[in-house]
Amino acid sequence: MLRDFSLTLAAGEHVAILGPNGCGKSTLIQLLTRELYPLYRPEARFALYGEETWNVFELRALLGIVTNELMARAMRDITAMELVLTGYFSSLSLEPYHPVVEAMREKAAGLLELLEISDLAERSLVEMSSGEARRALIARALVHDPKALVLDEPANSLDLAAQHEFRETMRKLAQSGLGIVLVTHHLADIIPEIERVLLMSAGRIVADGPKEEMLTEERLTELFGHPVQVIRRDGLYHGW
Repeated sequence: MLRDFSLTLAAGEHVAILGPNGCGKSTLIQLLTRELYPLYRPEARFALYGEETWNVFELRALLGIVTNELMARAMRDITAMELVLTGYFSSLSLEPYHPVVEAMREKAAGLLELLEISDLAERSLVEMSSGEARRALIARALVHDPKALVLDEPANSLDLAAQHEFRETMRKLAQSGLGIVLVTHHLADIIPEIERVLLMSAGRIVADGPKEEMLTEERLTELFGHPVQVIRRDGLYHGW
């Protein structure tokens, strides 16, 4: 549950939201995607791109969503190309009544190439590694050219090599001008292009600022309730 929550994110901004399990990060994601709505209070206001009322299908074209829940639901006998095409219909399967046209296939092929998995276009997701499937899911999230990509714990279940590849993918997308909202509890997920970090605890934002000020041993020890050591190497932070 979020409490006394106030947050403003700019279009095109690269932001990381960091906090321990149970702090409200996933609830925030569900608010952004309109899966949850805040309780009514006269003083409360929740707007996306300046609008408080949205057709959810129009909103989905502005936000590309990649979550572990979506990943689990997508893992079926469906090819990478088919998965990307489902993004046009806000589904996870292609049905006979979905009008797939050649322009959609061309766009999907271009996104698979952008994410360096074009050779996997006709391979089933269940035959892919977690990292490959995650990139296919990102391609699906990009079919409408969204203004921002929302990533919820993106490195979960990935091995070390796949984590590195995934971070390089995030860097490429951030450098292209796409907004990134990264929700995580792993410091190493915070790529160099992310300059702003929000710290969450017990449903509240407890700190918000430049990552150099947020990702200190003192702040993170207080946030996680356990001694944390931090090093910075090649633009990435690592904590243990």
